[in-house]
Amino acid sequence: MTDLRQTLYLIADEMRGMASLTKHFSKNIYEQEQAERLMKLAAKLAAIAGKESLADVEEVFLMEPWQRFSPAIGVDAAVFDEEDRVLLIQRADNHRWALPGGLAEIGQTLPEAALRELWEEAGLRGKVRGVLGIFDGVRWQTRERVHLVHVVFQVDCENLAPNPGIEALQARYFSAGDLPADMHPGHDLRVPRCFALRNGNTYFDPADSSVADFSSLQRPNDT
Repeated sequence: MTDLRQTLYLIADEMRGMASLTKHFSKNIYEQEQAERLMKLAAKLAAIAGKESLADVEEVFLMEPWQRFSPAIGVDAAVFDEEDRVLLIQRADNHRWALPGGLAEIGQTLPEAALRELWEEAGLRGKVRGVLGIFDGVRWQTRERVHLVHVVFQVDCENLAPNPGIEALQARYFSAGDLPADMHPGHDLRVPRCFALRNGNTYFDPADSSVADFSSLQRPNDT
């Protein structure tokens, strides 16, 4: 059921993206009306998949930050202490454990967004050392209504004592062999990988255009 729900979420999000793109470049009122109709259908599909209120989903889909044509970008901060333990926060919304993080906001670089999230959720200030990985939410089991790409930054902090904000119930350090069982979807896979990536390697999801199916796409010189 979970995989089916995620599949329906992705279909709805693709429809939402198509609607946003159509509305942005529409040349007449009829195309705008079609785009709005497609947006409402996408919200209805997402609401059915998640057994949520249609009004709540429409509010999310129609909010300005979601009127986009590309995947949303999430940023996470990986802070390790002297004992090689990673900092996790217990989210206030679902009581699950996760890296401090959230959506990048317009006007900030991705590293700046990660530091902002770290401060808001864990009360820590630090300096970004590097990128541990770029994880596609679809491949890393993120359970959201929208397509998310997560960029995980390693952050060095002089003061390692967390002070959780209003979005977190608590913040603690965990070793690789003692991670909490009730982790937020996607973080249960990404966090263990972050321990291995501390040696300087940056993870990204593999891609190979020699085996990808681009047959349905036209290049400019093919027209």
